Amino acid sequence: MLDRETIMSRSGRTKSEGAGSAGAGDPALTHFLQYLETEREASPHTVNNYLMDIRQFILQHWGEQALPPFAWKQVDRFASRKFLVGFQKAGSTPATTRRKLSSLRSFYKFLVREEYVAGNPFEGLVLPKLSRRLPKVIDRSAIDRLMDAPVAVLKEKGGESDPWHSYAAYRDAAILEVMYSTGCRLSELSGLTDDRVDLLSGLIRVRGKGKKERLCPLGGPAVHRLRQAYEHRDRWLASTGPGTKRPPAVFLNREGGRLSARSVERMLKKYLPAARLSSTISPHALRHSFATHMLDAGADLRSVQELLGHENLSTTQIYTHVTVQRLKDVYEKTHPRA
Repeated sequence: MLDRETIMSRSGRTKSEGAGSAGAGDPALTHFLQYLETEREASPHTVNNYLMDIRQFILQHWGEQALPPFAWKQVDRFASRKFLVGFQKAGSTPATTRRKLSSLRSFYKFLVREEYVAGNPFEGLVLPKLSRRLPKVIDRSAIDRLMDAPVAVLKEKGGESDPWHSYAAYRDAAILEVMYSTGCRLSELSGLTDDRVDLLSGLIRVRGKGKKERLCPLGGPAVHRLRQAYEHRDRWLASTGPGTKRPPAVFLNREGGRLSARSVERMLKKYLPAARLSSTISPHALRHSFATHMLDAGADLRSVQELLGHENLSTTQIYTHVTVQRLKDVYEKTHPRA
């Protein structure tokens, strides 16, 4: 199969040379991957996704035995449509199909800019429509139960005297409060470091998609829980022995390292029963709830867009549909002639 390792081996390169070397042997592809890494400052995950999508096109259009350099100039509109139809016949979701075509369109846009080719055969293709599902929103009363769950569970189990269990509970309470208070993404939360938290001003500085930074206000309960988490964290670290260096990450795991996004997901699942919530609730539901509750209370769409770190207002507008749907639900339940 013409995968990343094969492309490297055929060009005499090794994996250790980084994502930019994955297209070695094909000047255009190598140049594009270097552009993603240097000019766009794309993450390794993003670069790998682009490479995977382009590789799929290479396999379909030229076959497994094709060797670089590839004849990018010969790709026409018929080839791009064939690529689209192939995913539709395979039953790929609209979101997956759109992403792969977007990768090829961006690649060819780069090739046109750098004068490798004259035109972009992927420009103007009619993409499959996305079926936008309304995000799950947690009711305000349930939010209160969820915020209280970590400390309530700790006291119920009598673990307050144990430094680690005590820290873990207050850490979890702080995580839930910060996510609901700021609407930050899971990756943004797990990447928080002490220097990005200002409890005096009630602000945190998060790094979002595309390495863009933004300031997120912290509510009073979130500041309170963070102070408690810091106190219990210091107490736990002190109990592990003298000279223990405090890591810069705000939220730590039992080994003293940064708490991963996956660990936050598992943590939330642990408290859902105590809050009488569905087991299908994910951490992202706190972000959805943050946006919906703010719009319900009269916040303007532009402000919510800024707080969420959305690049396009259309992404934020999904929450207006949630708000309208909630109004319809109330109307149907309460109006005598609904």
